[in-house]
Amino acid sequence: MSGPPFDDRLPEEARGILADAERDGLRVRLLGGIAILLQLGDRFDPAFARPYRDIDLFCGRKDGRGLERLLAARGWAPASEFNALGGGRRLLFHDPQSEAQVDVFVGEFQMCHELPLADGLDRPGPSLPATDLVMTKLQIVELNAKDRSDLYALLSGSPLGDGDPAAIEPGRMAEVTARDWGVHHTFELNLARLREGIAAGEGPAAAGPAVEALLAAMEQAPKSRGWRMRAKVGERKRWYELPEEVEREG
Repeated sequence: MSGPPFDDRLPEEARGILADAERDGLRVRLLGGIAILLQLGDRFDPAFARPYRDIDLFCGRKDGRGLERLLAARGWAPASEFNALGGGRRLLFHDPQSEAQVDVFVGEFQMCHELPLADGLDRPGPSLPATDLVMTKLQIVELNAKDRSDLYALLSGSPLGDGDPAAIEPGRMAEVTARDWGVHHTFELNLARLREGIAAGEGPAAAGPAVEALLAAMEQAPKSRGWRMRAKVGERKRWYELPEEVEREG
């Protein structure tokens, strides 16, 4: 991977990985910052541009081995110890010539919360659907500046409307949060923080309609019995997991 600095060439490398995956019949989609950049295309606001140090991927449960071979063929070195301990659910690769890495979620996405993302592999696009990208960011209990910036870019640059993978789909998100109070609570807290950021001038006003639509859909959706029972406990019991920090090798 010689050439420009790694953070400049990673978006193009991500496109190459996806092209190879399609050639090999593997179900692979992007998530993370590069996914947002490619999903939005011309709608990406340059104000939210940032360096990229990682390519984040989600693949089908049966596609992990094939993706491992594909990444090795493209020069990515496996983090052998991490991959062995991951049980095939998460894989890590790094560029021997730089700090760049590829982080792969296999079949399931579980960080602070577990999210049902597998259906997104059957929807078109280089990345998971826009709503799934929003959820992977909103599930982070402690949002940092990078995550807030990514969310503002996605919420301000995407249309609103259910049934379109390129759009923010309030109904789809509400279906997820109505089943799990913990997911609902974390999403609600983070959307409230984004709303406050918009009011303070930290975030763009163009993100406001999506924030409000998501909050309204979540509030109005009928909740499951398990949701209502967990809501009674509230924050007295921790409602999220503490994801393991990924250490870079080499």
